[in-house]
Amino acid sequence: QVQLVESGGGLVQAGGSLRLSCSASGRISSINAMGWYRQSRGNQRELVARFTSGGSANYADSVKGRFTISRDNAKNAVYLQMNSLKPEDTAVYYCNVVYIVDSTVYNTWGQGTQVTVSS
Repeated sequence: QVQLVESGGGLVQAGGSLRLSCSASGRISSINAMGWYRQSRGNQRELVARFTSGGSANYADSVKGRFTISRDNAKNAVYLQMNSLKPEDTAVYYCNVVYIVDSTVYNTWGQGTQVTVSS
């Protein structure tokens, strides 16, 4: 069973930066997609940024130009550099990985890490 371990959340003032990390451990044949989603209180979970199966990066319009997603394939890890943070970025951020084992596709989520941006 694959587990995702997230780190890097916290409290930061508006305009500040944080870097989230997520690493996947376990039996993985290949990773199809990986990225970050977030959920703020009272709202649905939404895409922040992710790498598609083709390797391209997609971003939510609200974070373009401020957030950067990167990955380390050797470590099965994905990162999210968040700059110029705004109070509206406050949410629980979840890592998501779609991976393949023995031709079966699995979709798994991290436990979530809280990001709080104060004004």
